[in-house]
Amino acid sequence: MNLPLFRQHPFWQQRRHFYTAMLWIAIFTAGFVTGHLQSGISAQYGGSDVLPPANADQLFAPFWETYNLIQKDYVEKPDEDVLVNGAIKGMIDALDDQYSGYVEPELFPFVSGSLSGSVEGIGAVVSEIEETGEVEIVNVLEGTPAQEAGILEGDVFVSINGEDVTGMTYLDVVSRVRGPAGSTVDLVLRRGDDLIEISVERALIEIPNIETAVYEDSIGYVKLLQFTGEARTQIDEAIATFDSATLDGLIIDLRGNPGGFLDSAIEVTSLLIENGPVLYEQFGDDTELTFDADGTAIDLDVPVVLLIDERSASASEIVAGAWQDEGVATLIGVTSFGKGTVQKQVELTNGGGIRLTIARWLRPNREWIHGIGVTPDIAVEWTAEEREANPDADPQLEAALEFLLEQREPVQ
Repeated sequence: MNLPLFRQHPFWQQRRHFYTAMLWIAIFTAGFVTGHLQSGISAQYGGSDVLPPANADQLFAPFWETYNLIQKDYVEKPDEDVLVNGAIKGMIDALDDQYSGYVEPELFPFVSGSLSGSVEGIGAVVSEIEETGEVEIVNVLEGTPAQEAGILEGDVFVSINGEDVTGMTYLDVVSRVRGPAGSTVDLVLRRGDDLIEISVERALIEIPNIETAVYEDSIGYVKLLQFTGEARTQIDEAIATFDSATLDGLIIDLRGNPGGFLDSAIEVTSLLIENGPVLYEQFGDDTELTFDADGTAIDLDVPVVLLIDERSASASEIVAGAWQDEGVATLIGVTSFGKGTVQKQVELTNGGGIRLTIARWLRPNREWIHGIGVTPDIAVEWTAEEREANPDADPQLEAALEFLLEQREPVQ
């Protein structure tokens, strides 16, 4: 059974909550995503336990006192659904966990989709700025309504359909921006010191999950955007298109990949690892699960480079950590995001949903990368300023090509 890290088992500088935003590319664009994802890692479950705990009478007495007092004496008749939603949200918020959250019933259908490669939205990726709690645009996808409407990276949300977003989480924001294709969302965005009013017609956005190329006639290149259920099959098919007789090296690009399904992460990790553990999961009750390579490693007799950056998160970090520990690939780029937790997603009986952190995961060397990330073997910076100044340059890819060309056997 496929479970989304969210657990198919998606994972959920001025350090932004970038993974969180990228996981919820699912909301604006495709579905962490991520991860978060997930990612993020993510596990999707249904059917939460509706029975009260054994000590419920004493434990929840103050709750029911408050609820009944509001119902009896509050100056205006309360909306019971609002009270219930507020109570659930308060419990989740009390965990103080950026990867756990509650989505109200009317919004849950817009955030509960799988990593399917298409979504109804505007085509923008968002991030929560840790210092201010504001939500900003960090990526605008090519050919999408967001791009056509003139939305830019760095735009900060002020209001959505007339509703002030102050105090909203990234999850609140994205669940309001996404919606049925053909419908319109009215945004007020802050751009520098200016407020920009933009109306965007949502659309069905198809997101290709894999890109391939051949460099220097002999270096294969495969970029994976998300860890969907088909990711390993897509990578295998991409590699099969390369001429094995002339292939001198392979580049797997996980830059900007926010994660996805745990099953998919294990399948992709198993591409280069024949056997043994690829990660461990540790739960709150001190139990531990070991996930081994699935025995589907390919016979690839060329050096491999894995590209990672600060946006590579969760499932991407499972692959990066395991391949680095096993010495089967050389990591080039910058330190990855650092999300070492697993979430599950549960639909509640009221139609709302909860995403809840349930475990931490460790790489094969038993290191927990949370808040630390995976450090590349060869560090190559590529700042946002450099990208903006010269968008056609890619020093990390250039470094990977240079490294692999140096590994070529000399012609006799």
